[in-house]
Amino acid sequence: MKFQEKINELLEKNMTQGGFKLWLGIDKMIPDIWNKPSSSSGKYHKRADGTVHDIAEHTYEMLYAGIKIVRMLSIKLKTSRCDGLLFSIALHDRLKYGDQGQLKHTTGQHDQMIGDLIKGNFETFRKVMDDNDIVVMEESARFHSGQWSTDIKNKNNFNFHNFYPETQFVHMLDMLSTADVLKYPEGVK
Repeated sequence: MKFQEKINELLEKNMTQGGFKLWLGIDKMIPDIWNKPSSSSGKYHKRADGTVHDIAEHTYEMLYAGIKIVRMLSIKLKTSRCDGLLFSIALHDRLKYGDQGQLKHTTGQHDQMIGDLIKGNFETFRKVMDDNDIVVMEESARFHSGQWSTDIKNKNNFNFHNFYPETQFVHMLDMLSTADVLKYPEGVK
């Protein structure tokens, strides 16, 4: 439960008031898979000690690192643009065990599923965010797996030059977490 609380603390501190309020509502509606492993096979997301992050810890370290370096994209905290980026990070793996959290193993289509969920709820996000920021959020969540994303047509010719910078940013954070090279303050656990 600690990482879920820390995620909410980070989001409340760095999102707009409306964005955070929307996050709290969305968090209650989508599957609570926070405590499930980020890799059901144990092959990925391994730490140096051989253990695997749960979804909450993985998401927390991505949010923590992302907030620290978001200025590289000239994004100011507590703005619609920042809300979109933080939503894409916070939501990127929330359907990893299916749309109801029902699957025994992770699904490789979770990136497409979360992208579709965001796109299908455009009007809800529009209440607190600018249209372009929602489009960027959807793309960042949909393609957070980079060349391995479900919606990539030709994985051999994949290149981030056709995407928003936020999309590569989220993918980079995901890969750094998977490679166990992100850190967060001691004592968070």
